This record gives sequence, structure tokens and C-alpha cells, in this order.
Amino acid sequence: MDKIHFPYRSESHLPFLHVVAESGSWEKHGLDVEYDYFISSEDAHANVASGTVEFVGGNHISTYGKRAKGDRWVYLGQTVGTLNHRLVVKKNSKISKVADLKGKLVGTKGQHPGLNTWLFIKQNGLEGKVKLENMRKYGDPWEAVRDGKADAAFVTPPADLFARRAGLKVIDVDFLPMVWFTTCSTGSTFVERHPDIVERFLKGVLEGVAYFKTHRDESIKIIQSKYKAEGDLDREAATHLYKDLAKILLPRLYPPVSALANVYELGIKKDKAAAKVDPMALWDFHFLRQIDDSGFIDGLYKS
Repeated sequence: MDKIHFPYRSESHLPFLHVVAESGSWEKHGLDVEYDYFISSEDAHANVASGTVEFVGGNHISTYGKRAKGDRWVYLGQTVGTLNHRLVVKKNSKISKVADLKGKLVGTKGQHPGLNTWLFIKQNGLEGKVKLENMRKYGDPWEAVRDGKADAAFVTPPADLFARRAGLKVIDVDFLPMVWFTTCSTGSTFVERHPDIVERFLKGVLEGVAYFKTHRDESIKIIQSKYKAEGDLDREAATHLYKDLAKILLPRLYPPVSALANVYELGIKKDKAAAKVDPMALWDFHFLRQIDDSGFIDGLYKS
């Protein structure tokens, strides 16, 4: 059994990662994966480069600018290609659609989530017409809306359910194509030296996606018992989170082109040097193609 480190960049990855681990998907391929701990963006870059961490589940936008400066980060597969957000406002708010955000204050949290909101606002023709502010100091962005610190916020499950329970209005909006959530990331040196581990790691993730999609009740139980980042989830919240994730998880780990284009735009927004890098330069799908061509992925769904 090979010991592998796969730290997350956000606790929001854990509902999926707990299911992968608890289902035995990595163990089946001879891997003991330590996944349940956080790593910062800078530590992720440094530790992948030094080999002290084999894989990382995040770092989606800093990598393009760093590649322009010699970094050898590589993406091997992507679990989701869609940001499944909703718009949250006060119950008595006159906001009923994205266009109504003109002149309003929208609360965000974190670098990548904040940039996602910026891009969504931009693509809806409201860039410069909406004020964006990090509301982390007030808790989750929906709590800032509840407490009158922001006019609106974009949230992902289960925060939309919590917001609705708190008496807020939850508005469905178009999902945003995006590379976010759990990404299979590592360094080129590790890929060159350990292709066998790379293949087994990806097979474990693919097994985990298939288990998540095909074992509803078992996955909900794992989420409810293991995921504590947002407190103890009741059955309704765990089911709500499960259903949304099951819908957007990619069975073959190939991100859509629109998601790649959008995350690349975020990379350039963060660091202009990213524009010197081809948007596909960081992506290596040849392991996935080999696994896919072998019939392995289709076999996971036959039963």
C-alpha cells in the first residue's frame, strides 16, 4: 500500500473526498490517501515542487501565472466543470434576477469564489456596476445578507438551504462553467517518476465518482457522519448537498472547454503573466485517455 498525500484547498471538497475514501475506492488500487487536511496555496506550490506532497485538490488560478515563471504544476483530471451557485437576497428584496444587482453590494468570500462572482457579474454585463466585497469576517456570505451587511450573495449547497431556512430568498441563476472544487493536481516531476501511482490515483478518483453517483443512500450517510465543516448536517441538508454534487460530478474527469476558458480568464485577472501561457499548457489528459480507452470507466457503470 503506497502512502499518498492529497490535501484540500477548501473544506467544501470534503463531502466528495469522504465518500471516495470511505468507499474504499483508493484502497482498491493500493493507495492509502491522506486527504483530510488543509494546505495553503503557497504551501501547495512549494510542497508539490519539493515532492513532500504528491497531489493537491485545488489551486486553480495561481498556477497559470506561476507557470509563466517556471513552475511545473500539472492538472491530470477535474471532478466538476460547473459552479452550481444560487443568488441569495432578503425576503423583501426587490432583487429577483441577476440584472437587478446593478448598484448593489454583493458579498463574497475567498479569492477563487470572489473571482467566480466577478466573472459571472462581468458575463452578465454588470462589471463596474456592482460592488463586490469580501464578507468572510461576517461568516458565510448568506449570513452577511441576513444581517444587512450585503444586498446579495452567490452561494453553493448546502448554504442555499441554510439561507432559505433563515428566511432569505434563494433565486436560481445560470450555472457558471468553471474549474473549481476537487482537481487532480501534481507536478511534472512526480508524473515522470511515478506514472503507476498517477494511474492508480486517477482510477481511485474515478471509482469514487462512480460510487458517489450510483450509491445514493450510502453516500448520504457518509456525508452526514463525516462532513462537519458546516456543523452537523441533518438528513435534509446532507441529501441536498449530495443531490447537487451527484448532478455535476464528471464521470470521466474531462472539464468542458468553457470551464477551462473561464478559469484561464481568472488566472489572467489574478496575474497578467498568465496571458503568456497557453490555457492548455497545464493540462495533461493522456493518463485519463489511456484509462478511458481501456474501458475502465464504462465498466464502473455497467452494473
